[in-house]
Amino acid sequence: MFARRGPGVVGVAARTAVVAGTATAVSGRVARRQQTKYAEQDAQYVQQQAAAVEQGVEQAVAEPDYAAELEKLAQLKAQGILTDEEFEAKKKQILGI
Repeated sequence: MFARRGPGVVGVAARTAVVAGTATAVSGRVARRQQTKYAEQDAQYVQQQAAAVEQGVEQAVAEPDYAAELEKLAQLKAQGILTDEEFEAKKKQILGI
């Protein structure tokens, strides 16, 4: 008499459970992959910042000796290589005035 068409209620419920489980597993995998990716990017950023800080410390330590530069300028002026105006201009440049 009545021929059944389709999987029925139990079949539909089973198919829905399989689809939902697969979607959950895939989304969990994607989330883990993204977390790993961003964790690696964060670690690289921290390393770059640490290197920049270290380089900044090295540059601060390697600051030029202003007194030695001014002595060299004074010697050049005494030898007549620099004029008074050139000496004053360079001295202001070195001292940042």
